[in-house]
This record gives sequence, C-alpha cells and structure tokens, in this order.
Amino acid sequence: MKKIAVILNGCGHRDGSEIHEAVLTLLGIENAGATWEALALNKPQARVVNHLDGNVETDEPLRNMLKESARLARGRVKDLRTANVDDYAAVIIPGGNGTASNLCDFATKGAHMTVIPEVSTFLEGAHGKKKPIGAVCIAPMLLAKIFGENGVHLTLGSPEGDAAKAARTMGAKVSGCEVEDCIVDETLKIVTTPAYMLDATVSQVAIGIAKLAQEIVRLI
Repeated sequence: MKKIAVILNGCGHRDGSEIHEAVLTLLGIENAGATWEALALNKPQARVVNHLDGNVETDEPLRNMLKESARLARGRVKDLRTANVDDYAAVIIPGGNGTASNLCDFATKGAHMTVIPEVSTFLEGAHGKKKPIGAVCIAPMLLAKIFGENGVHLTLGSPEGDAAKAARTMGAKVSGCEVEDCIVDETLKIVTTPAYMLDATVSQVAIGIAKLAQEIVRLI
C-alpha cells in the first residue's frame, strides 16, 4: 500500500498540530486506501499555550514536538530528520497555530516568514521526486513560501484574509474554497483545504480533508 508521511508538530491547535485536522487526515488517508506514518521534529515547540484561556504559559517548560506528536499518533511517529523522502508516496501537513510557529515563523513574521530548514528540505525533496503534497488550514503557508515562485495554486479559506494576502506576495495563486472542498494544483501536484481557517463544524472539516486525501492518493 502507498505510505503517506504526515508532518506533525505537537498536540493542540493553539501551540501544535490541530487535533481534529490531524486525526481526520489519518482517517482520510486510510479511507482513501493508503497508509500513513507520522513525522515530527525532535525539537522544542515555540511556546506553550493554555487551551482554556489562550494565554501563553511563560512559566511552563517548552514541550518537545516529537513527544507531543506521539500523543496524536499513538506512538507511531519518527523524527523528521531521520526520515527518507523516498520511503513515502506523498506528504500531508495538518494545520494548527503550531504549524505557523513551530514549522515556520509566519505567526510572528507574516509575509517575511521563513520555513524551518528540515521541513523545507523534506518538502522540496518530495516535490523534486514528483510526490504529491497536501496541506490543511494554515499549512499551505509553508507551500506558498517554498513554491510561491512556481506560482503554486492553493487555498487559505477566505481569499481576502491576511494569510491569503501574504501568500500572494510570495507568488502563490490563492483562491477561496468552501470548507467541504479542496483546491488541486494538477501541475505541481499540491492539494489544499481550508478546514478551520473558516468557521466550520468537525463534520464539515472531515469532508474537506477526506477529499484532500482522495486527491493526494489519485495524484500518486
């Protein structure tokens, strides 16, 4: 069966991977007839946030992305830095505020963001070998930064949102998209869906992510 790498960065939408999006990605992959392996960096998260009130917990030690991601993947996660892109047929990145602060610095630098080198190297390697890449919610910002010069077509929910405007400055073509749908760039083999970039229910997010997973498997 085709194995898809799922890049996580923690457990919780405020400071790591968005839990609904991550789990629905794993489910979508399996329902599309493929298997998955979770990958995460063995590094501290950028911050720890109280998920009850949204406050940054400055007195809490920073959590490890790999260990926190193991909570989501039931221990089925490996260090991204030891992963070989040749072992996977595709890559999918769930969203969450951590994706914008742990895998890149969009959360603090906006359009002037950079992507963590290990992440950009892995994604560029996958793209160079013509492997499909999927991104959920805010994760398409990574692809805008890396593939914007190639005119990547993607969605970040509302085409007039701050993230969409930033992605356009990087060269990306950004379209609006309903939460239950996805945008497919057939040329670059990139698929994106808005998920919680829009005001949505879990069931609506599930439909959009399921479509993304199906398109990724089709493109393999």
